[in-house]
Amino acid sequence: MTLGRTNSSRTVGGSTSHQGVSPDHRQSTTPGLHIGATPPPGSSLLRSLQIYSTRIPQAYITPFCGASAGVASGIVTCPLDVIKTKLQAQGGFQVRRNGKLVESGTLYRGMVGTGKMIWRDEGIRGLYRGLGPMLLGYLPTWAMYLTVYDRSREYFSKSTDNWWLARGYASITAGACSTIATNPIWVIKTRLMSQSFRPASNGYRAPWYYKNTLDAARKMYASEGIRAFYSGLTPALLGLSHVAIQFPLYEYFKMAFTGYGIGEHPDAGNPHWAGISAATFLSKICASTATYPHEVLRTRLQTQQRSSPAFSTEGIAFRGGLEQPQDHGRPPGTGAGASSSDGMPNRPRYRGVIRTCQTILAEEGWRAFYAGIGTNLFRALPSAMTTMLTYEYLRNIIHWMQHEGEVALAASEDKSSVY
Repeated sequence: MTLGRTNSSRTVGGSTSHQGVSPDHRQSTTPGLHIGATPPPGSSLLRSLQIYSTRIPQAYITPFCGASAGVASGIVTCPLDVIKTKLQAQGGFQVRRNGKLVESGTLYRGMVGTGKMIWRDEGIRGLYRGLGPMLLGYLPTWAMYLTVYDRSREYFSKSTDNWWLARGYASITAGACSTIATNPIWVIKTRLMSQSFRPASNGYRAPWYYKNTLDAARKMYASEGIRAFYSGLTPALLGLSHVAIQFPLYEYFKMAFTGYGIGEHPDAGNPHWAGISAATFLSKICASTATYPHEVLRTRLQTQQRSSPAFSTEGIAFRGGLEQPQDHGRPPGTGAGASSSDGMPNRPRYRGVIRTCQTILAEEGWRAFYAGIGTNLFRALPSAMTTMLTYEYLRNIIHWMQHEGEVALAASEDKSSVY
């Protein structure tokens, strides 16, 4: 007895591949019929696990595999994510005096130099700063994304005959749902990663100090309100173009290399890891290179908090204007936005995606939009590889175990019917 339907072949972009229908729907004909399945007496441990696996509802498999893949990816790539965040955020933390840059240079230079500086100043803990919210974010993000992607891909495949459009729409739908739901977690993660326990020799330091995830959430809500948790949401949603490119390309390449869509594997258990790895590599390179500037915009918006200490002509301009805004007789913090976590008035320098682009372009040039792209690619590729290989591995294992479990159940039923 085979698990699910036989994949039908179709031509996609010139290559003949198995049709990429949602694995959950593809396998829904058999699982669920063995809710009370138990292994026969004398079964080995492996055979018992295989039979018990047929009791797992299909609706649970994609979220579980997605969440596990996200956790694995977060642990592997956290240090690189910290380095990338430092490189992206530093443009807003430069020293200014009387509204002008005191230094035009940057504190962090390159992936290796940034890593050495973090290690020197903060040790191993600095490289894993923000791991808690990162794991807390990756777990629901990937569980939600891959689940919604599977469901919406099935829906759009029925409503449109265009293979690329169906997967593009599914990617955007899944990305929007997961982004809106988890944006507060990523804001906290970004702030924790961009802060430092000790100021650098040139005075560079983020304008906040959070002990942990809960402390960050409490201070952000008390000083900046609920809107702080959704800062950077607009560029994050604009960044859905990333997944709209990555996942259709991934599924296209995987079909071309292996003949199976995302989450689909042969009953024999040969998952074609080389093809999956190549599909992940190519799709991630294309998507990351095309959509990187939105990550810089999102990081700047998420890490902004205040302009500079009130009534001070010297200091660090944190996310403020080039010149001190005039209060026109109003008390600090009145009419100029909420106070920051240290009581200073909040005058964000970056307001909206278009004005943020204009500000960065005027102050730092076009290169700022690609600050840290080398580190990002170095981080994004292992992250994507870890995520997709873990996801596909777990899907393959569960698929194989359920298939073998059903074969064992069928053999047991046939044997009992003889008697």
